[in-house]
Amino acid sequence: QVQLVESGGRLVQAGGSLRLSCAASGRTFSNYAMGWFRQAPGKEREFLGGITWSGGATYYADSVKGRFTVSRDGAKNTVYLQMNSLKPEDTAAYYCAAKYGGVARYALAYDYWGQGTQVTVSS
Repeated sequence: QVQLVESGGRLVQAGGSLRLSCAASGRTFSNYAMGWFRQAPGKEREFLGGITWSGGATYYADSVKGRFTVSRDGAKNTVYLQMNSLKPEDTAAYYCAAKYGGVARYALAYDYWGQGTQVTVSS
């Protein structure tokens, strides 16, 4: 059974940094891609970035390019989202997701989801 568990969300001041983790288990992910999304109250789930598990190719939404970085540690089966220069508008629940094949920018393409971790950025 595939399980994705996010961690690292917390309250942080504007301008600060935070690293989220997503621990994956339950199968071999070598042919999978991992995506990071966020969802604020009343808004749609938004793609932030993604990475292919095998080759490590990364893709980002224009809205976070240059501030957020996705990486993975194959030995730990963990994907990370490094977030810098955080803004109050980054406040949301953050989710990781997995899908077979390449990175997709829309949530419906993903088969597995974590439970989410809350990030709150204070001004």
